[in-house]
Amino acid sequence: MSRAAAGRIRRLPRWPAAVAVALLLLAAPLSLTSFWLQTGLFAMAAAIGAIGLTLLVGVTGQLSLGHAFFVAVGAYGYAFLAGSRAGAGVGTGAVRGAGLPPLLALVGAVVLAGLAGALFSPIAGRLRGIYLGLASIGLVFLGQHILLNAGPVTGGFNGRDAAPLRLFGFSFTAGHPDLTILGIPYGGLERLWYLGLLLATAAWWYARNLLRGRPGRALAGVRDSEVAAAVMGVDVRRYKAAAFTVSSMYAGLAGALLALAVGRIVPDNFGFGLSVDYLAMIIIGGLGSIGGAVAGAVFVTALPLVLDRYSDALPLLAQPGEGGVGAADAARLLYGAAIVAVLLFAPGGAAQLVRRSPAAPSSQGAPSSQGAPSPQGAPP
Repeated sequence: MSRAAAGRIRRLPRWPAAVAVALLLLAAPLSLTSFWLQTGLFAMAAAIGAIGLTLLVGVTGQLSLGHAFFVAVGAYGYAFLAGSRAGAGVGTGAVRGAGLPPLLALVGAVVLAGLAGALFSPIAGRLRGIYLGLASIGLVFLGQHILLNAGPVTGGFNGRDAAPLRLFGFSFTAGHPDLTILGIPYGGLERLWYLGLLLATAAWWYARNLLRGRPGRALAGVRDSEVAAAVMGVDVRRYKAAAFTVSSMYAGLAGALLALAVGRIVPDNFGFGLSVDYLAMIIIGGLGSIGGAVAGAVFVTALPLVLDRYSDALPLLAQPGEGGVGAADAARLLYGAAIVAVLLFAPGGAAQLVRRSPAAPSSQGAPSSQGAPSPQGAPP
C-alpha cells in the first residue's frame, strides 16, 4: 500500500469521531451534574489559554512563565469593566467598575490583555530562552502586587465578583428568562457551557488557520533559526511581538471565561503555580500542537478536581487536616510524572502518540499538519 493510500485510510475515522464528540459535548448539560459542568468550564478556559501559550512557546520558541499574569488581566479586566460604577462595599473599601455592557467588557478584557502583551513584547524581542522565561516571571509577581494593593479595582486579597454575562436580554444565569430543554432546567452553568464551547472552538479554529497560513510558517521559521528567518525576509522582532500579543489575548479570553465560571476571583487564583500548570499542559499535550494543548489542559485542570471529589474512595489520599498527600499535591505529582515520561519517551507529547502509526515510523521528528514543531526544534 502506498503512503498516500495509508494516509487516506488514517484520515477516514476522524470526521465521524469529531461529529460524535461534538454531539456528546452539545448534549452534556442534559445529563452532567454541576460538578462536571464546572470542571468542564474550567477545562475550556484552560484550553483557550493553553492554545495561546503553545503558539508562543511551541510554535515561536519564546519561553514564557508569565502566562498567569495575562490570565489575571483578562479576569480582572472583565470584572472591572462589567462591574457597577456605584461599586460594592462601603467607604474607601468600595470595589468599583466601569459599568460597561458585559459583552463589551468581555471584548475589552481581551484587548487589555493584548495591550499588556504588546507592552512586554519589546523585552521579548530582545531576550530568548531562559532569560526571557526569567523576565516573564517578574510579570507574575508584579501582577500579584497590583492585585493585592489596588483595592478599589481588584478588591485586594478578598477579590471581587464578576458580573454575569448578558446578551440581548438573555442572561447566562438561572432565570431571565427561564429555560427548560427536554425537561432539564438550564441554569447558569448549563448556559455557560455552550458559551465556553463556542469560545474554545473559535480559539482552536483561529489558531489552526493561523498555523496553516504564511504567519504560521514565519513563526516556525523564527523558532528554528532567527538568522535564517531574517535572511528569508521575515521581520523577526515583529513576528515575536505579534506572537506575544496574540498569546496574551488568548490568555485574556481564558481569564474572562474563568471569571464567569467561578463568579468571584481572588489573587491566589493567578499565582506562579498557574503559569507552571499552563507550561505543563502544553508539554504533556505536545509543544506546538493545538489539539495537544487542549488535551493537556483537560488533563491538568480536571485531575486535581476529580481526585479531590473522589478522595474518600482513594485510600492513598488524605483528607484536609489528616496529613499525608492531599488531592492537589497528588495531582501535581501525577502530572509531574507525566511530564518526565513525555520528555523521556515521547518528546512530542500526546500529539506524537496520536500521530504515530506503523505506516509512518519517521513522523516523530516531523511537523504535524497543525504546525507542531519537531522535538529538535522545541525551545528549552
